[in-house]
Amino acid sequence: MDIMMMVIVAAIIIIACVFANKLSDKLGVPVLLAFMFLGILFGTDGIFKIEYDNFAFTEQVCTIALIFIIFYGGFGTNWKQARPVAIKSLFLSSVGVILTAGLTAVFCYFVLRLDLMVSLLLGAVLSCTDATSVFNILRSKRLGLKYGTASMLELESGSNDPWAYMLTVILLSVMKDGNEVSFGSIMYMLFSQIVYGVAFGVVIALLGVLAMKYIRFVGEQFDCIFLVAIALLSYAVPTVLGGNGYLSAYICGIILGNTRMKNKKGMVAFFDGTTGLLQMLIFFIIGLLAYPSQMPRILIPAVLIFLFLTIIARPVSTMAILAPFRSKFKQQLLVSWAGLRGATSIVFAILVIDSAANIGNDFFNIVFCIVLLSMGIQGTLLPFVSKKLKMIDEEENVLKTFTDYSNETNVQFISLEIGPSHRWIGQKIKNITLPPQTRIVLIKRNNEKVIPVGKTVLESGDVLILSTTGSSTNTDVELKEIVLDKENSWCGKRLCEIDFDDCIVVLVKRGNMSFVPVGNTRLHDKDTIVVIDE
Repeated sequence: MDIMMMVIVAAIIIIACVFANKLSDKLGVPVLLAFMFLGILFGTDGIFKIEYDNFAFTEQVCTIALIFIIFYGGFGTNWKQARPVAIKSLFLSSVGVILTAGLTAVFCYFVLRLDLMVSLLLGAVLSCTDATSVFNILRSKRLGLKYGTASMLELESGSNDPWAYMLTVILLSVMKDGNEVSFGSIMYMLFSQIVYGVAFGVVIALLGVLAMKYIRFVGEQFDCIFLVAIALLSYAVPTVLGGNGYLSAYICGIILGNTRMKNKKGMVAFFDGTTGLLQMLIFFIIGLLAYPSQMPRILIPAVLIFLFLTIIARPVSTMAILAPFRSKFKQQLLVSWAGLRGATSIVFAILVIDSAANIGNDFFNIVFCIVLLSMGIQGTLLPFVSKKLKMIDEEENVLKTFTDYSNETNVQFISLEIGPSHRWIGQKIKNITLPPQTRIVLIKRNNEKVIPVGKTVLESGDVLILSTTGSSTNTDVELKEIVLDKENSWCGKRLCEIDFDDCIVVLVKRGNMSFVPVGNTRLHDKDTIVVIDE
């Protein structure tokens, strides 16, 4: 196949994935599962018969894709929303992974009579829940859940991949080196994986924050390019030194995503598109690698492992962790059910196949089959189970768990410079007639920002920032929208009672009305406030 034909095929596949996204939403099936089935359709056992069995290349491609998916998972985590459930989530993502891996390994070894190392490796690669699948379902179905459950699930699924990866790497090292591996070396591997992963994630994130604060890039697109480099560094540097690159990338993403920075919405749009394409790629290529004709011989053990994971291992691990925190029983049940296995488990299975462990392809087929069952059954029924457990909060918006959460607004900002001969010079704002639905919200005077009031007199050279109806911003002033809810500490307070640090409130949108606030303006639930960073 020449290069042009490859480009045509790639374009057709991407278009098919885009249409599969729309179809899966109507059918209520997780879209990522649709991408995987498309891969099977194009693969050796499918209709189009594309021969593909390169595990090494797939592992490299999926590793790069996971870097950005995990980094963006952290970048999109709203730490303010996640903080109340952070301890529970982190216990689920660490102790929960170890418990799930151990219970699964015991089942595989003693019940299914599989080899000990194969059982341990199956436990390790299946111990993590898939962040991509969980994020996709929660946000696409707009599942607002009670008791901060959405934040808990997102933080857990985003942070447990590194733990499963760590278990997998340690087991592969033991298999490779055999008797040469000492207890001390295993302890050092644990130490380096965790400590280096955390340390480099924090350091690289802080360096990135400093760089973006003091360096002005040529264009907004270079902010995104710089962030791509930071994500790659956060994974590569600790990995080279024996640390956990996925853990580092996730922590780096959380710090950067929860730091105030310019062009945040542009970054979100860029990474939304990029990770969306990478999700298509990773699930499609995994489907392409699968051989459905080989599935019948591993179907029974795969189904048994899936049932054990879903009914016993995950619930036992979840309840053992959440019960001491006095979590609601129905929340424990939902968190147990939401433990979806996804692409991460398959990528780690590919890592096992591609290693020198001499594990047969049945290992991959078992994991692949379990992931299909998990996404197809658990993923599809997650909204139904949430409703049956009465865990859906109609007033809760799951998008609040995302760092760039904001409702759409019809407010546009326009920059207007007052020239030397402008007729408004020397006029008070209260005496100026403005077009309907237009207000002056800020004056840029020399190097200062002036909040306008009725008696403010306009001067030559003033740059006025006006608000009007529209859907975009046309000014170099850094504007940010914040949607208040009843849990926000600003809700119910007057502006004069709030410490806004280094930002200024210039506009409040309440229902269909927009107005410039004053010191005595009291903020209400569901207000959209527009602030300017000083």
